[in-house]
Amino acid sequence: MPMSASAVVNRAELLALIDELGGGLAAAFSDSDRVIADRESVVDDGRREARQLLEQARNERETIISDTEVYRVAKREADRLLIQAQTEADELRKETDEYVDSKLANFEITLDKTIEAVRRGRERLAGRTDMHDITDDEVSKIQLPDHLEG
Repeated sequence: MPMSASAVVNRAELLALIDELGGGLAAAFSDSDRVIADRESVVDDGRREARQLLEQARNERETIISDTEVYRVAKREADRLLIQAQTEADELRKETDEYVDSKLANFEITLDKTIEAVRRGRERLAGRTDMHDITDDEVSKIQLPDHLEG
């Protein structure tokens, strides 16, 4: 209406616009419900994936810890075996040295006895040779003890 605060609206057009708006709102609400449902699905998928990642991380951590512990145990065992082998080698070396020293000492005693026997034999040979050089006159001059005369 001219010159007034009132407006004239075509009722049929207004109702058609309201129906169209209502249909649009229904479609918008339907879309929002679908987006919300999709959002829930995406959030659920994200949570599921996060749980899987956490589980994988825990498993990997346990594997790493297990591998590390296996390494530590193996390293300790290897160190223990190395010390044991070194100790046994030292003991065997000591026993071998004692055995060889004992055998060398026995051999030394045997050599000393052999050298002494050789020395005595040479002295006897030297004594016989000296006796051959003595003349019959010299032998007759040798004084024998009384118990050897006879």
